[in-house]
Amino acid sequence: MPKHLWSVTFSICLMAFTSYAALDTFALARVYKQGATEMNTSMFAEASSATTSSTTTATASSSAQSGDYGDDNVSVKLSTYTVANTTVHVADVTVSSAEYLKTAFANDTYGKNVTATTSSMASSHDAVLAINGDNYGSRERGYVIRNGVVYRDVADESDVLCIYADGSFEVVDPSTVSAQQLVDKGVWQAFSFGPALVQDGAVSVSQDEEVGRAKASNPRTAIGIIDNNHYVFVVSDGRTSESEGLSLYQLAQFMQQQLGVTCAYNLDGGGSSTMVFEGAVVNSPTTNGNRIEERNVNDIVYIG
Repeated sequence: MPKHLWSVTFSICLMAFTSYAALDTFALARVYKQGATEMNTSMFAEASSATTSSTTTATASSSAQSGDYGDDNVSVKLSTYTVANTTVHVADVTVSSAEYLKTAFANDTYGKNVTATTSSMASSHDAVLAINGDNYGSRERGYVIRNGVVYRDVADESDVLCIYADGSFEVVDPSTVSAQQLVDKGVWQAFSFGPALVQDGAVSVSQDEEVGRAKASNPRTAIGIIDNNHYVFVVSDGRTSESEGLSLYQLAQFMQQQLGVTCAYNLDGGGSSTMVFEGAVVNSPTTNGNRIEERNVNDIVYIG
């Protein structure tokens, strides 16, 4: 074959491979397990028996979604704050047991690039409150433990947020422990995204720390703990003229200083950041940075 034809053939093959790789990474869905709704609630019986620099200022207002929620096991109170020209939605949550802090996969399917909106997943699981999760399905690595079940035991470089059956939070180095060992220790949920925002009551990110190449001001989603079975779910808007977005440092300071968390962890943000309360989207999620609309995501964290 003439040299120039080899060059053309190589270029075509390279373009085809690059296109496939991009599709495989971002678009092609792969189903690993359908009906992924198992809940390892046996650990709750065990948990029950075992238990016998600069300041970011914020102003609070009443929630745009009027009314709170309460029953014998769950209490949710919504508030809206303004932080650094950014609208921040906070759900203050108290549960009788961490069993009510649950997770769900899009279409109840564990897989790659299997997605749905946060609101549709919340509706499918009768969630009182839901936020988007850690976007596990866009990556091949990172522990996935949901409702006490191990779905992926392959670590990545991210520290992992562990929520135990006794309701406590811990951020762990996955190189020191396997996912199954974490479940054996009573881990109910584990998320691989990060970074940790607050640990032991102190801000644990630097002023210039970011997620990959993300911009400093972004929509954000985070979860934190105040005390026993008392949590905050936080979603900030961003990328609009009305709401600029937060840096990780600003988010960490807000959660530590204004909300009083002892541990907080950053989940998937940007256009994915969504909060749903009693069936209604609370915030203004941005899709592709140019319209207010929910983005499909892999998973949710919810109260129900």
